Amino acid sequence: MSRAEDSLRSRTEELNRIKEAARGGDERATGAQRAKGKLTARERIALLLDKDSFTEVEPLRRHRATGFGLEAKRPHTDGVVTGWGTVEGRTVFVYAHDFRIFGGALGEAHAAKIHKIMDMAIAAGAPLVSLNDGAGARIQEGVSALAGYGGIFRRNTRASGVIPQISVMLGPCAGGAAYSPALTDFVFMVRDTSQMFITGPDVVRAVTGEEITQNGLGGADVHARTSGVAHFAYDDEETCLAEVRYLLGLLPANNRELAPVERSGDPAGRRCEALLDLVPVRPGQAYDVRAVIEEVVDGGEHFEVHPAWARNLVCSLARLDGHVVGIVANNPAVCAGVLDIEASEKGARFVQFCDAFNIPLVTLVDVPGFLPGVEQEHDGIIRRGAKLLYAYCNATVPRISLVLRKAYGGAYIVMDSRSIGADLALAWPANEIAVMGAEGAANVVFRREIAAAEDPGAVRAERIAEYREQLMHPYYAAERGLVDDVIDPRDTRAVLVRSLEMLRAKDADIPARKHGNPPQ
Repeated sequence: MSRAEDSLRSRTEELNRIKEAARGGDERATGAQRAKGKLTARERIALLLDKDSFTEVEPLRRHRATGFGLEAKRPHTDGVVTGWGTVEGRTVFVYAHDFRIFGGALGEAHAAKIHKIMDMAIAAGAPLVSLNDGAGARIQEGVSALAGYGGIFRRNTRASGVIPQISVMLGPCAGGAAYSPALTDFVFMVRDTSQMFITGPDVVRAVTGEEITQNGLGGADVHARTSGVAHFAYDDEETCLAEVRYLLGLLPANNRELAPVERSGDPAGRRCEALLDLVPVRPGQAYDVRAVIEEVVDGGEHFEVHPAWARNLVCSLARLDGHVVGIVANNPAVCAGVLDIEASEKGARFVQFCDAFNIPLVTLVDVPGFLPGVEQEHDGIIRRGAKLLYAYCNATVPRISLVLRKAYGGAYIVMDSRSIGADLALAWPANEIAVMGAEGAANVVFRREIAAAEDPGAVRAERIAEYREQLMHPYYAAERGLVDDVIDPRDTRAVLVRSLEMLRAKDADIPARKHGNPPQ
């Protein structure tokens, strides 16, 4: 460009050409991305954020690495699109790997962009969403790429409990890169196109001789059902990103704010007649606790976290009179609602998240105890089950527990009983709160008498009835102040709404300490 042609107008036109080229990307690479059934980074951001709300940061960034031909290939953005926008009018920060550039692999400049947007999210007190579709560290840049991951992990940890962090897996995520999603609050995956693993199928084959596909090793359903790494799995990117938007609408922007209130028109005092028929009185009869949740919450809507993993415990976000609550509930439809290792870890993580972000907890209790067995003991049910106990004891948000039916032994204590700090402990009139079930208790307490009797069966039945009448009647715990009230099930919604309104201004004392040391 000659000096005579040089002007602000011409330079602005040049800038727009450069930015347009950066936004469009390589047509061949775009075609390859679409052939895999995947959207581009910018298409994903457009689906996540409100229309025309995205402001990009560092779109002109280029790497400065040399060697292995890198100096001849220096595309703008360096393979990651970063910036902020809004979801339902609320600020959200986002970064999205662009697989069309270096396979979305992380280099020094790429990492610096992510570091900057993470720092901005923390400073602004707004949620951070990462759209992951990358091939790991950029090998040509050596240890500089690894250091970039270290900076991401450190910021994930700094942001933990300060702003909500959501990882959306839309492609491969292997090696050390997989640890960043593991440090965030929620992980979304898309079936067939996203995978997460530390060592891939080739390494597994070389070391152990096992043959397995990428999806079989670390696909969406593996992590949503077996490992528990993923909280949600969906069939396509559009549905996945729509659900991310929905989740963001249930969360506060940061740990200093409350979740947004959204009135549904569902009356706060609505009687729940259906509850009388949903929960059987017999303690061994199964039912799905999600039907109870749907009857109680606003509009019957709740957003279940980890719906396919540890299904004997339900963890959901819902609204009561417009206010967001976290619901933890034993589910007798799966393994009788027993607590085991996976359920304890699932519940602990959810309770800690709700406590960090000022979301009150409602616990629906119908638990026969902890799962017995050699495998559970050897796998660490003591220390891993203690995670749920620690999470509840450490929580300072409003906490209400409601015993629907049975609550036996140590599991009763762990499920936010009055003795570990529940603000209100309620029960339905079919409740059985005891050290163990009447049958088991009679076998222990009256063992010798039953063995010596002429008719052991009759004596055993008599002693079971005696134990149940004296120690397991519905008002035993209430008479001793361990339950604040036994309520009409039909009044459950109204009682919870009134109680949470009273507890909204709760001010809990926190001990002076650097941090606790929870069981691992």
